[in-house]
Amino acid sequence: MAVNYRDDKSNREGHSERLSSVKITRWHGGQHPTYQTISALMEQEGLRPYAASHGPNSRYAGCSYSAGRVMYCAEGSLEVIFPDLNQTTVLRPGDRVELPRSVRYTAIVGPRGARCIESQKP
Repeated sequence: MAVNYRDDKSNREGHSERLSSVKITRWHGGQHPTYQTISALMEQEGLRPYAASHGPNSRYAGCSYSAGRVMYCAEGSLEVIFPDLNQTTVLRPGDRVELPRSVRYTAIVGPRGARCIESQKP
């Protein structure tokens, strides 16, 4: 699933608009996704994965990054909210989200917490 995101960045003359998309990929593997499996997939893409653990029911305020980001949910669940798009998605083990740079999002961690594997996207 790709979600269109309109990132209005103006140049000096007030012109220019960039259309980016958030890409969400659901896990369809026959086996339960593991940290090792997901890390290997990311490394095959040339990414440098690292783990991020989040406590149950944690909430994260809106943020964005100056570079693109890839994030997998490895354990638990994570609700990701895109306020500028008025869209929400829940990531479960193996699910992946690709965030273009500057896309704002917030997150709510599920009741069992979440362990994510993330990487900056070159």
